[in-house]
Amino acid sequence: MRYGFYLPTRGRSAEPDALEALVERGEALGFHSTVIADHVVFPVAIASKYPYTVSGEFPGGGDALEQLTLMSFVAAKSTRLRLITSVMILPHRNPVLTAKMLATIDVLSKGRVTVGVGVGWLREEFAALGAAHFDRRGAVSDEYLRIFKTLWTQSPASFSGEFYRFESIKCLPQPVQKPHPPIWVGGHSRAALRRAARHGDGWHPVGANPAATLAPPEFKTLLDELRRLTEAEGRDPRALTISYKAPLYDAGVPAGGVRRPFSGTTDRVLEDIATYAGLGVSELIFDFRSEEPKESLERMERFAELTRKARI
Repeated sequence: MRYGFYLPTRGRSAEPDALEALVERGEALGFHSTVIADHVVFPVAIASKYPYTVSGEFPGGGDALEQLTLMSFVAAKSTRLRLITSVMILPHRNPVLTAKMLATIDVLSKGRVTVGVGVGWLREEFAALGAAHFDRRGAVSDEYLRIFKTLWTQSPASFSGEFYRFESIKCLPQPVQKPHPPIWVGGHSRAALRRAARHGDGWHPVGANPAATLAPPEFKTLLDELRRLTEAEGRDPRALTISYKAPLYDAGVPAGGVRRPFSGTTDRVLEDIATYAGLGVSELIFDFRSEEPKESLERMERFAELTRKARI
């Protein structure tokens, strides 16, 4: 099992020195990856429903470092960590410019980029960015993935789609990783599973939270469906990386007795890790973020010691 951690994008833990300390310590402790979220602006009035809280309210504030800029910073402060967009909202940015930026980071990081992608949930942010029409975001996202792959593997490159087109352009340098950086598709809807089966090198859902538990039985059902869809695309499902993002709950079982995965006692957390490994998960991403940088580091240290002793 490989382990990764969420990188802060706001607050005191996202100040330059705090970020550098977290990245350097995570790498020294043997973490495999860090994941970086994606928001550009936050409208003051939000009617859109956030998919990862029961109430649908978004818990974030009005600040966030820009994803790809932060990714470049982390690339310069590390030597081994995989750098994962988690997830990049595909319609937010011009696809040619985005392909260029990701290729540049891959070159400068010596091939450490993983492109986690999603279609987004915040309609108001789409409008503020002048992004593609929110209701067509799935189709736009699929086309943008095809554009990325075209630019990363062909030169000169041409593309003609429903939403975007270009003719005989060079977009160099191409990524270090061949044929291109891995693409992991986030989400667990039927559409996300189809996107992962058709375009992805991995599946990267969020679970272990009240709105999307993805407990082992549910997770297995989704994974079986993903494998069926992948085979139907003429692709080998065994080639997909399965990466599961989970907040690390350490406050025990909540009132009502329903235990979320990765909560409760140390033994239960270790059992959960083994269970998801048995289902096919090869990378678990945990959330050690706190408003206090020191506490983030302490959480990371405790988890690293736990897995080291358990040798998992």
